[in-house]
Amino acid sequence: MTSRRKLWLGSVLLYALFVSWYTDFGGPLTEEEIQAFIVKTQDRDLGGDPSARGALLEFLRNDTGQQFLMLNAVDLAKNPPEIEGAPPDADAETLIDLYMEHMIPALLSRASHPVVVGKSVADSLDLLGIEGAEEWSDGAIMRYRSRRTFIDIIGNPEFYERHDFKIAGLEKTIAYPIEPRIHLGDLRLLFGLFLLAATALIDARLARKEPRADSR
Repeated sequence: MTSRRKLWLGSVLLYALFVSWYTDFGGPLTEEEIQAFIVKTQDRDLGGDPSARGALLEFLRNDTGQQFLMLNAVDLAKNPPEIEGAPPDADAETLIDLYMEHMIPALLSRASHPVVVGKSVADSLDLLGIEGAEEWSDGAIMRYRSRRTFIDIIGNPEFYERHDFKIAGLEKTIAYPIEPRIHLGDLRLLFGLFLLAATALIDARLARKEPRADSR
């Protein structure tokens, strides 16, 4: 096998490995998986509205097996309470950082990650039917490989140990999931295009180094 063929074969295998890790091929959650999650977390709360658990279970039972994005609007607390395990007089950003110390590794190890994170630069420019949602401090979009991955993360006891930091650091928040119909930032697309371009460039260099058939 020539070096050029090995190059293309290696790129195809690398991309296949990435897609197999980045994609959940297990299909929708089964009722057994959902019941196991319920039993595992029955003594824990979500730290927010009591109706949130019911909404979560409905979200799980309507699983399609696909990736989803969690849209987050966040308003950091201006005077957060003191909380055990946090430095004295910790501000809201410090508390959120303590929470994310667990979340970021948990996300990345499961092919989930931030897509967009940023500070608010103005009050709400379009607001209808919501009270108290004029002002936000931050916004973020998080990608989850699947709802199975999601419950694997939030079912971890360490998630609940750190969740108090998040609650203390927030004045208010809204988070809701969407399944994207158009997602130009999907890493399967971006990595595929990058790998194709890089492989083609290397292949072109190898082609120029190969002896021509009519060379003597």
